Amino acid sequence: MSLASPRSLFFLAFLACVAIMGGALYLEHALGLEPCPLCIVQRVFIIAFGVVCMIASLHGPERVGRRVYAAFALLFSVGGTAAAGRQIWLQSVPADQLPACLPSFDYMIEAWPFLEIVKTMLHGTADCAEVTWTLFGMSIPEWSLLAFAGCILFSLYQLLRRA
Repeated sequence: MSLASPRSLFFLAFLACVAIMGGALYLEHALGLEPCPLCIVQRVFIIAFGVVCMIASLHGPERVGRRVYAAFALLFSVGGTAAAGRQIWLQSVPADQLPACLPSFDYMIEAWPFLEIVKTMLHGTADCAEVTWTLFGMSIPEWSLLAFAGCILFSLYQLLRRA
């Protein structure tokens, strides 16, 4: 199995997702940063992308299967990009125009209907606009957007490659 085989590339993409989630969990549990609703949505998309890549690497599909897996990976990548882009946009909106803060995620799960939780999480709140941590001048959603751009490029490569 060469390094450029679809199976090994899907496995490397899965490992990248594990590293990204490891970083997110480090920021949450070691540094005490509480994830906002859009951060949770982005985590769901990166986990879904990683699961698709893990299944594809275990399956080792041929051309059609590789394209199906790549299409699902692309779908999750685009969803994550949209969530990260929305959060970056919220960070640029003046504070007086932001939606109100929400109760905790645990409370929403217990008290709110499921569709209301999904709508609220995808819309974002003032919590999502707060920049609590940066690395090299980039906030968490900007790093997330960069990761999802890499996921999109990977998915397109797997989708469009010939051999």
